Amino acid sequence: MGNYRAKLRGRQLAIPELEVNTLKRRCSSEEGSLKGFKRPKKAEVNYLPPLPFGETEETLEKERLDLLKEIKKKNNERAINEKMEKSFAMRRTEVVRDCPAIHDLLERWPSLFCETQIKEEFKRITMMHLERTFLSRLDRYTTKLLEIFRKKGGTAGTKIKPLLDSLNEHPVDGRRDIIIRCLVEYLGESGEELIKDYQDVSQEAVKEDCSNRMMKINVIHPNVAQENHDPVYVSVIIEGTEVLEDCVSVTNACLLLMGVIYAVNLSYPLKLKYTFEVFQKVFLELDSIKMSPKVQSLHNKLLA
Repeated sequence: MGNYRAKLRGRQLAIPELEVNTLKRRCSSEEGSLKGFKRPKKAEVNYLPPLPFGETEETLEKERLDLLKEIKKKNNERAINEKMEKSFAMRRTEVVRDCPAIHDLLERWPSLFCETQIKEEFKRITMMHLERTFLSRLDRYTTKLLEIFRKKGGTAGTKIKPLLDSLNEHPVDGRRDIIIRCLVEYLGESGEELIKDYQDVSQEAVKEDCSNRMMKINVIHPNVAQENHDPVYVSVIIEGTEVLEDCVSVTNACLLLMGVIYAVNLSYPLKLKYTFEVFQKVFLELDSIKMSPKVQSLHNKLLA
């Protein structure tokens, strides 16, 4: 592979994935090591695509500036999608090479952080449908997952049992949310690391409370004692910034969080590495050949 890359460089082909990892772009302390090496780690098909034919960084920067105007218009999804598609390579180069903060990305690419474009960006990167794939696999494995969860003992089983007891009280979306919550506990990880529940608290108070959280799904439950109470409010927080609001359900927030992780090239939280591995390799079937022993064991039970 190293020789193949050298031949490609020798032909002076414009391949960003090769250029971004050349020694001249890396500091002296990283030479001869894999530290700082930028390569696909989550089965990204279009990790660092070249710029479209005939386009330059200057022409695509103009597209980005036009996007800032287009997003202010109503019923303009088609024009936004066309410009997001055209500027994809420039955006990926910026995300992978520069690793900007979420706050900076929100300012430069606000249209990226809407539900529709997160799904489109995920498809551009992986060539797969995010929502359809995630939900179809989750629903396919639900019956098996419930059997597995009910057999779980110990501390995890104690936490899972009350969740399963309330399963029949919820509609489809609510049942999916319970499956996600049970999954985290089954894998030996803490549900509170992924999902933070609030009861009868304002959105402003929640945002202030989450200002230092790196990655979290917030769920604000209304006061059920009040008549005509608001529905549950679900949002996604990354680097202390609310990047997605009103996600409707925990399950939808989880799949959109996966989309954001791919779109802005984030790593999985260490304390939730097995949960996100299941999201990626079992529910999205990306890089599913190589799994950790714990996830492989769960996958074998699902297929049994």
